[in-house]
Amino acid sequence: MPTTTIALVIGGLAILLFAIGIISSLRGRGNVQQRLEQVVGPGEMDVVDTADGRKRATPIADTLNRALEGRKVAVDLSTHLARADLKLTVGEFLALQLIAAVGAGVVGYFLFDTIVLALLAAVIGWFAPRWFMSSRQGARLKLFNNQLGDALNLMVNGLRSGYSVLQAMEAVSRELPKPISVEFARVVQEVQLGVSVEQALANMLRRINSDDLDLVVTAINVQREVGGNLAEILDVISFTIRERVRIKGEINTLTAQGKYSGYVISLLPIGLSLVLFCINKPYISRLFTSGFCGWAMVVCGLLMIGTGFLAIQRIVNIEV
Repeated sequence: MPTTTIALVIGGLAILLFAIGIISSLRGRGNVQQRLEQVVGPGEMDVVDTADGRKRATPIADTLNRALEGRKVAVDLSTHLARADLKLTVGEFLALQLIAAVGAGVVGYFLFDTIVLALLAAVIGWFAPRWFMSSRQGARLKLFNNQLGDALNLMVNGLRSGYSVLQAMEAVSRELPKPISVEFARVVQEVQLGVSVEQALANMLRRINSDDLDLVVTAINVQREVGGNLAEILDVISFTIRERVRIKGEINTLTAQGKYSGYVISLLPIGLSLVLFCINKPYISRLFTSGFCGWAMVVCGLLMIGTGFLAIQRIVNIEV
């Protein structure tokens, strides 16, 4: 069978799988457990059957979910999805990775007409959803930490005026923007559904991997067990968090040039190689057709670029 026909068949299968994934994601979650997971978050409640014993029918994702059920990799991936606020199951995310890898490999083959670069494109397609998830998770965590000081000030004012802890959290969910309003609203909704306050706060801490939030949750749990003036404690924590956010902002301003220099220096050789490949393909193809020497140069160059990028990021990453 010609290579072009094989590529077309694989591309057609990738498009079909992509369509199935979109349709499956858009289908309504029809049982009580799935509606609760939209509030509590994926992976925080055990999967239960409905009255007729059926679960959501998603062919690809359902198979992957059953295969990975109870495994550590599934639990870790579910935690990362929750932290990135992606409403996907582990099976759906892995199916998305598979579709992205196949689609990127087919596109790479048609663009570069080289199996090696097609495989490289497939690898990039496989990791692209992970990179997006990590980027979304980091951006969401940074925004949450920046909003936490204001949220604590609002809670302190509410507690001093006679609100309970849950009422103060509900005020935060009404007054502040996303993502902190969404997270505090989830805590209130979970408690209303019958989850204990400690477990609801633990679920929020699972979704938001923040040291500042860990300090706040610990303070609330200790106050619920032994008593004390929670408003004063949260006021001190709020001051500490605001100062930390201010210092981090100053550090980011001073190190911004170094960070972007690392991005430019690392991506420039790769981008220039792709441009030259499109302009003069035989010239760049010598690296892949000249035997061991060409491949050694490519591998050595990528290792040096990666090492330099990691070194720059390590230098400019200052912990506060």
